[in-house]
Amino acid sequence: MVRPDDPIALRQANVLAGALPPLLVAAQRVASTVLQGVHGRRRVGQGDAFWQFRQYRPGDSINRIDWRQSAKGRAVYVRETEWEAAASVWLWRDGSPSMAFTSGRGVPMKRERAEIILLALATLLVDAGERVALLGGDRPMTGHAAPRRLAEGIATDAMVRPHDSLPPLLPLPSHGHLVMIGDLLDPLPKIEEIVRGYASQGVRGHLLQVLDPAEEDLPYDGHVRFSGLEREGDHLIRRVEAVREAYSGRLRAQKDGLAQIASSVGWTWRAHRTDRPPETALLSLYIAMADMGARPVRWGA
Repeated sequence: MVRPDDPIALRQANVLAGALPPLLVAAQRVASTVLQGVHGRRRVGQGDAFWQFRQYRPGDSINRIDWRQSAKGRAVYVRETEWEAAASVWLWRDGSPSMAFTSGRGVPMKRERAEIILLALATLLVDAGERVALLGGDRPMTGHAAPRRLAEGIATDAMVRPHDSLPPLLPLPSHGHLVMIGDLLDPLPKIEEIVRGYASQGVRGHLLQVLDPAEEDLPYDGHVRFSGLEREGDHLIRRVEAVREAYSGRLRAQKDGLAQIASSVGWTWRAHRTDRPPETALLSLYIAMADMGARPVRWGA
């Protein structure tokens, strides 16, 4: 909540609120491009009507077991309603200061790209009948108003938790999905702790690493002073070209570590550069979610 007696916070909130319409328009444009080739399966509404049986999973309540259906074979089945069948997807994007970086040259800030992909993904998901929510925000929702509600939640979240580079570990239902979007440059043990914490709850997850091309390539030469965006201070490198290979090795190790962490718990990891179209990352992420057990995707002719 923004205090009415805090003029700086109010000014920042107004700036964020003013950016919402362009952000939503950009996200809807990205989503519509991907939607031209993707068609979701049956859409289900919220309600208590029976939809299907599915096999019992750890974490399901024993009260939900359908003993008559289970008696027909060796598997144990639970009844799933339409409301439960629509997978809930929790979305999170890194709001820390490092996400405000852009190397210029016509590429957007990492935060802007992450938020566009998040909102575009939400648009695709609600179009397919899924429920979406910001991690730590309101309950999962569906319908065409959901992306705007998420955008408003992002603005509020930026005021409340402006320095969080990793999501909090919160209890989520075992059938849910979690999408984490950020630069994912934190120490690997910290990232692994969060990932394994959610995976231990039965949550299926997806990591999308968003990096600026300068972070990928370190395209500088000569004497360069680098200034940290998160109070790391300044660091002068006298010959950047001399450390480029070592830098590339460190970044490669970070990416390999992320891929290994995700793979070890059955999650997915993707990387995206901000100088490339967001549609590519969105489509890759959406397909990964479908392959992991969200709604199957049927491709158009």
